Amino acid sequence: MNEDSTARADRPRAGVRLRPATADDADFLVEMLLEAFNWKGPRFRREEILATPHFAHYVTGWPRAGDFGVVAEDASGEPVGAVWARTFPADDPGYGYVDPEVPELTVGVLPGHRGRGVGGALLDAVVERAARSGVARLSLSVEDGNRAAALYASRGFVTVGREGDSDTMVLRVRTP
Repeated sequence: MNEDSTARADRPRAGVRLRPATADDADFLVEMLLEAFNWKGPRFRREEILATPHFAHYVTGWPRAGDFGVVAEDASGEPVGAVWARTFPADDPGYGYVDPEVPELTVGVLPGHRGRGVGGALLDAVVERAARSGVARLSLSVEDGNRAAALYASRGFVTVGREGDSDTMVLRVRTP
Protein backbone atom coordinates (compact mmCIF):
# COMPACT_ATOMS: atom_id res chain seq x y z
CA MET A 1 0.00 0.00 0.00
CA ASN A 2 1.22 3.46 -0.68
CA GLU A 3 1.49 6.04 2.10
CA ASP A 4 -1.96 7.55 1.44
CA SER A 5 -3.80 4.25 1.38
CA THR A 6 -1.87 2.92 4.37
CA ALA A 7 -3.06 5.89 6.39
CA ARG A 8 -6.62 5.25 5.21
CA ALA A 9 -6.29 1.52 5.96
CA ASP A 10 -5.19 2.27 9.53
CA ARG A 11 -8.07 4.70 10.09
CA PRO A 12 -11.13 2.99 11.55
CA ARG A 13 -13.89 2.45 8.98
CA ALA A 14 -17.08 0.70 9.92
CA GLY A 15 -15.56 0.26 13.41
CA VAL A 16 -12.66 -1.80 12.12
CA ARG A 17 -9.04 -1.46 11.09
CA LEU A 18 -8.13 -2.69 7.62
CA ARG A 19 -4.78 -4.21 6.70
CA PRO A 20 -3.32 -6.21 3.81
CA ALA A 21 -3.84 -9.97 3.99
CA THR A 22 -0.60 -11.90 4.46
CA ALA A 23 0.53 -15.53 4.50
CA ASP A 24 -0.17 -15.52 8.25
CA ASP A 25 -3.88 -15.06 7.42
CA ALA A 26 -4.22 -18.36 5.53
CA ASP A 27 -6.21 -20.10 8.30
CA PHE A 28 -8.49 -17.10 8.75
CA LEU A 29 -9.15 -17.03 4.99
CA VAL A 30 -10.29 -20.65 5.24
CA GLU A 31 -12.68 -19.56 8.00
CA MET A 32 -13.95 -16.70 5.81
CA LEU A 33 -14.37 -19.04 2.84
CA LEU A 34 -16.50 -21.23 5.07
CA GLU A 35 -18.57 -18.16 6.05
CA ALA A 36 -18.96 -17.24 2.37
CA PHE A 37 -20.23 -20.72 1.50
CA ASN A 38 -22.42 -20.92 4.61
CA TRP A 39 -23.96 -17.42 4.38
CA LYS A 40 -27.48 -18.78 4.83
CA GLY A 41 -26.67 -21.37 7.47
CA PRO A 42 -24.54 -24.47 7.90
CA ARG A 43 -24.14 -26.34 4.64
CA PHE A 44 -20.45 -27.20 4.62
CA ARG A 45 -17.82 -28.10 7.22
CA ARG A 46 -14.23 -26.86 7.20
CA GLU A 47 -12.95 -30.37 6.47
CA GLU A 48 -15.28 -30.66 3.48
CA ILE A 49 -14.16 -27.29 2.10
CA LEU A 50 -10.50 -28.25 2.35
CA ALA A 51 -11.06 -31.76 0.92
CA THR A 52 -12.99 -30.51 -2.14
CA PRO A 53 -10.56 -29.16 -4.76
CA HIS A 54 -13.15 -26.84 -6.36
CA PHE A 55 -13.69 -25.19 -2.94
CA ALA A 56 -10.14 -25.41 -1.60
CA HIS A 57 -8.57 -23.72 -4.63
CA TYR A 58 -9.76 -20.39 -3.24
CA VAL A 59 -7.30 -20.69 -0.33
CA THR A 60 -4.76 -23.41 -1.14
CA GLY A 61 -1.23 -22.05 -1.12
CA TRP A 62 -2.25 -18.55 -0.01
CA PRO A 63 -0.76 -16.30 -1.18
CA ARG A 64 0.20 -17.25 -4.72
CA ALA A 65 1.84 -14.75 -7.08
CA GLY A 66 -0.77 -12.16 -7.99
CA ASP A 67 -3.04 -12.82 -5.00
CA PHE A 68 -4.04 -9.83 -2.88
CA GLY A 69 -6.51 -9.17 -0.12
CA VAL A 70 -7.57 -7.19 2.91
CA VAL A 71 -8.42 -8.26 6.47
CA ALA A 72 -10.70 -6.31 8.81
CA GLU A 73 -9.86 -6.39 12.52
CA ASP A 74 -11.94 -5.21 15.45
CA ALA A 75 -10.64 -2.81 18.11
CA SER A 76 -8.91 -5.66 19.95
CA GLY A 77 -7.04 -6.77 16.82
CA GLU A 78 -9.17 -9.86 16.18
CA PRO A 79 -9.95 -10.50 12.51
CA VAL A 80 -13.67 -10.16 11.70
CA GLY A 81 -13.71 -10.30 7.90
CA ALA A 82 -11.64 -10.59 4.78
CA VAL A 83 -11.75 -10.16 1.03
CA TRP A 84 -9.18 -11.59 -1.32
CA ALA A 85 -8.58 -11.84 -5.04
CA ARG A 86 -7.21 -14.78 -6.95
CA THR A 87 -7.10 -15.69 -10.62
CA PHE A 88 -8.00 -19.14 -11.91
CA PRO A 89 -7.15 -20.93 -15.15
CA ALA A 90 -9.91 -21.87 -17.60
CA ASP A 91 -9.50 -25.57 -16.72
CA ASP A 92 -10.02 -24.89 -12.97
CA PRO A 93 -12.44 -21.94 -12.81
CA GLY A 94 -13.97 -20.41 -9.71
CA TYR A 95 -17.69 -19.85 -9.31
CA GLY A 96 -17.37 -16.24 -10.47
CA TYR A 97 -14.96 -17.08 -13.28
CA VAL A 98 -14.90 -14.68 -16.21
CA ASP A 99 -11.42 -14.93 -17.68
CA PRO A 100 -7.99 -16.14 -16.50
CA GLU A 101 -6.86 -12.50 -16.29
CA VAL A 102 -9.76 -11.37 -14.09
CA PRO A 103 -9.21 -11.92 -10.36
CA GLU A 104 -12.20 -13.40 -8.56
CA LEU A 105 -13.08 -12.02 -5.13
CA THR A 106 -14.07 -14.01 -2.10
CA VAL A 107 -15.69 -12.04 0.71
CA GLY A 108 -16.42 -13.27 4.22
CA VAL A 109 -17.52 -11.47 7.37
CA LEU A 110 -18.20 -13.09 10.73
CA PRO A 111 -21.95 -13.22 11.46
CA GLY A 112 -21.80 -10.83 14.44
CA HIS A 113 -20.20 -8.16 12.25
CA ARG A 114 -22.46 -8.35 9.19
CA GLY A 115 -24.67 -5.40 8.35
CA ARG A 116 -22.25 -2.95 10.01
CA GLY A 117 -20.33 -1.77 6.96
CA VAL A 118 -17.45 -4.20 7.30
CA GLY A 119 -18.08 -5.82 3.90
CA GLY A 120 -18.32 -2.42 2.20
CA ALA A 121 -15.09 -1.23 3.79
CA LEU A 122 -13.35 -4.43 2.70
CA LEU A 123 -14.65 -4.12 -0.85
CA ASP A 124 -13.60 -0.49 -1.13
CA ALA A 125 -10.10 -1.35 0.07
CA VAL A 126 -9.59 -4.31 -2.26
CA VAL A 127 -10.90 -2.35 -5.26
CA GLU A 128 -8.47 0.46 -4.41
CA ARG A 129 -5.65 -2.09 -4.25
CA ALA A 130 -6.73 -3.57 -7.60
CA ALA A 131 -6.76 -0.11 -9.19
CA ARG A 132 -3.24 0.68 -7.95
CA SER A 133 -2.06 -2.68 -9.28
CA GLY A 134 -3.49 -2.07 -12.75
CA VAL A 135 -6.22 -4.71 -12.51
CA ALA A 136 -8.92 -3.82 -15.05
CA ARG A 137 -11.78 -5.98 -13.75
CA LEU A 138 -12.79 -8.00 -10.70
CA SER A 139 -15.42 -10.72 -10.59
CA LEU A 140 -17.40 -12.60 -7.97
CA SER A 141 -20.32 -14.98 -7.63
CA VAL A 142 -23.34 -14.38 -5.43
CA GLU A 143 -26.17 -16.80 -4.74
CA ASP A 144 -29.83 -15.88 -5.02
CA GLY A 145 -31.13 -14.43 -1.79
CA ASN A 146 -27.74 -13.29 -0.49
CA ARG A 147 -28.12 -9.70 0.78
CA ALA A 148 -24.53 -9.05 -0.25
CA ALA A 149 -25.73 -8.80 -3.87
CA ALA A 150 -27.11 -5.33 -3.06
CA LEU A 151 -23.74 -4.32 -1.60
CA TYR A 152 -21.93 -5.50 -4.72
CA ALA A 153 -24.37 -3.65 -6.99
CA SER A 154 -23.95 -0.49 -4.89
CA ARG A 155 -20.20 -0.65 -5.55
CA GLY A 156 -20.68 -0.93 -9.31
CA PHE A 157 -20.63 -4.69 -9.88
CA VAL A 158 -22.97 -5.73 -12.69
CA THR A 159 -24.36 -9.16 -13.49
CA VAL A 160 -22.70 -10.66 -16.56
CA GLY A 161 -23.75 -14.30 -16.28
CA ARG A 162 -25.66 -16.91 -14.37
CA GLU A 163 -24.71 -20.39 -13.20
CA GLY A 164 -27.34 -22.41 -11.38
CA ASP A 165 -28.76 -20.23 -8.61
CA SER A 166 -25.89 -17.73 -8.67
CA ASP A 167 -25.04 -14.58 -10.60
CA THR A 168 -21.56 -13.79 -11.82
CA MET A 169 -20.87 -10.10 -11.29
CA VAL A 170 -18.04 -7.96 -12.66
CA LEU A 171 -16.66 -4.58 -11.69
CA ARG A 172 -14.69 -2.46 -14.14
CA VAL A 173 -11.94 -1.03 -11.95
CA ARG A 174 -11.18 2.65 -12.39
CA THR A 175 -7.49 3.41 -12.31
CA PRO A 176 -6.30 6.19 -9.98
